[in-house]
Parts: sequence; C-alpha cells; structure tokens
Amino acid sequence: MKDFYKRFVSLIFGLFLYSLGIAITMKANLGYAPWDVFHKGISNMTGITIGNASILIGLIICVMVALAGEKLGLGTILNMILIGFFLDLILAVDKIPLMKGFLPGVAMMTFGLFVLSIATYFYLGSGFGAGPRDGLMVVLERRTGLPVGLCRAILESMAVFLGWLMGGPVGLGTAFAAFGIGFCIQITFTLFRFRATEVRHETIRETLRDFRLSHR
Repeated sequence: MKDFYKRFVSLIFGLFLYSLGIAITMKANLGYAPWDVFHKGISNMTGITIGNASILIGLIICVMVALAGEKLGLGTILNMILIGFFLDLILAVDKIPLMKGFLPGVAMMTFGLFVLSIATYFYLGSGFGAGPRDGLMVVLERRTGLPVGLCRAILESMAVFLGWLMGGPVGLGTAFAAFGIGFCIQITFTLFRFRATEVRHETIRETLRDFRLSHR
C-alpha cells in the first residue's frame, strides 16, 4: 500500500513538473515546442486556454489510442487532465519571466527541457502508463512498421504544421525543443540510472485491482 501511494505521488509530482517545464520553454520566447504550437493554435481558433486545448487534444488522442487497441493506464488519463490544468495554473500565477534576447532564451529553453526530462523520469517511473501522445506514437509504429523515432518525428511535424496554420508560435525554439528533448532525457536518465524499458506499466484495470487488494 505504501508503495502505491509513493508511486502515485511520483506520478502527480512528475506531471506538475512537466507542466512547469512547458511553461518555462514557452517563456524562453523562441517559439513553442511542437505539441505546444498545436495547442496554442487550437487556443487561438477556439478561444479556450492553452491548458484546456491540451486536455481536449489529449482526450481525442486517448479515444483514438483506445480504439486502436492500446490499453490505457491511470497515468495516461491523469497526464491528459493534469498537465493542462497545471499549465493554466502556472501561467495564471505568472511568476516565470519572459526572456528578451537570444542567449537568455536559449538558456531558458535548455533549462525547461531538463525540467521536462526530470518530469518524464518521475511520471514514467511511477509505472502507471505513458501519456496519450506517446501512446499514439506506439499505435503509428505498430500500424506502419516504421521506426519509432520516425513515427515521433511524423507526429511532431504534423503538430507543428497544423499549429502553425492556426497561428501557433513557431521559431528556433521549436526545432531546438524537438531535437534537444531527446538529448536532455538521455542525460537525465543516465544520471538517475533509469531505464524506461524496464518499467512495467499498469493498465487502469490492474491499478484498480491492486488498490482493492491493498485495502483488504
């Protein structure tokens, strides 16, 4: 039981950190990361907040992933809801300064990517399931047989293109985030001696079963 709560706290903390990392990269003022370009584009078109746009897109992706036969975890659902919620909260508090200038922007973007990497360590390490967009990447890989890296590149390129069409902020930071996040994750996972492939993720059914058993 103690382990369950420890993992759950790790999941929530990781999702909050992820939202903080997104906000930091946005404040770098060099262009948003690929999915955030898309979310901002949706926000521009509909008038909803960027956090709510993230939740909406996450919900649509969850349905698509489930229909494709992939199993969802508690982390998948909470990822969909809480990252958008926390992001709107952080932006509303407005304590992160907006960078003015290229070098401060690069420094802020780099810092934000490392925050995202540490967040990924916490929420993936909890074992409650990956996020909706990662699930969509897996579906594309299985359906097409293409390498997973290429599938991720395809999805992020589509997100950037559609977001740009809707007025999302594309800039040097967009490319920096797309290519830099993998490098930052590699460094972070190496420092923490974390192997994401060794984590067994629970489905929602398994999580509920374990929770009930632990309370008997």
